[in-house]
Amino acid sequence: MKIQNECKECILAQAVRVGEVLNLDLTQKEAVTALAKKHIENFDITLTPPQNAYKLYEEIALLLDTDDIYKEIKTASTKRAEELLPKCEELLQNAADTLLTAAKIAVAGNVIDLASRVQYDLKEEIKNIANLKFEIDDFSALKNALANAREIVYISDNAGEEVFDKLFIRTLKRFYPLSRIYYFTRGKPVINDITYEDAINSGLNEYAEVVDSSVPTPGFVYSMASCKAQEKFKRADVVIAKGMGNFECMSENERANIFYLFKVKCEPVGKFAQAKLGSIVCKRSL
Repeated sequence: MKIQNECKECILAQAVRVGEVLNLDLTQKEAVTALAKKHIENFDITLTPPQNAYKLYEEIALLLDTDDIYKEIKTASTKRAEELLPKCEELLQNAADTLLTAAKIAVAGNVIDLASRVQYDLKEEIKNIANLKFEIDDFSALKNALANAREIVYISDNAGEEVFDKLFIRTLKRFYPLSRIYYFTRGKPVINDITYEDAINSGLNEYAEVVDSSVPTPGFVYSMASCKAQEKFKRADVVIAKGMGNFECMSENERANIFYLFKVKCEPVGKFAQAKLGSIVCKRSL
């Protein structure tokens, strides 16, 4: 999905949010906003929003003299997600369809997003799991693909979500014990996305092989991935891609059996995916 004019406005709003969330002083806020405006003027309309945005975040990190601008907030997001685990475990125990419920829990966690202009309440999303339905529902196709999958690539999104991803992957291992699962992380901190360190700290390696994809953008870009990640991506029987950033970057990928799991948090993505704002989708690649 190529960048839209609305995306440029959103990225500017993200830069303003950095100043607000981190309680920067006025001089720093103005410097961050100036950086954003400079980058937006030079955005490449042939690229996706995450591909255009990541250089801006690199410069913001340099300006603030940090490797990970949202490190403390990422830690807090994970802690908050962990507090909801008892409720999630209860939902799984009482579920008529355990795998579907585990998938919906993982998607509900996708509301943890500091790049989204629309913010949702994580606790309420988890509480309403039973009432959540995929507006685009290719979940049966996902189950059919998983039944014959030897290798599964699961591409992560935002910090905190790894708590719910772990539940989903644990459930996948229960239903498909012979499948090998690779959990892809970002190659470096960008916005509040999951890094290799974040995934290991959350114990994802108990159920999947954690792979540092080397991709620096807030969405998986195959051409920017390490040789190891590219090979596993090509070889995978099923790719599960969490979050809008991955959908934006991968939606024009021609390989089969990519399943996008995310909550629609902006109008351009909703229009492109043909789903309403606020809905959740399980969408198979064409």
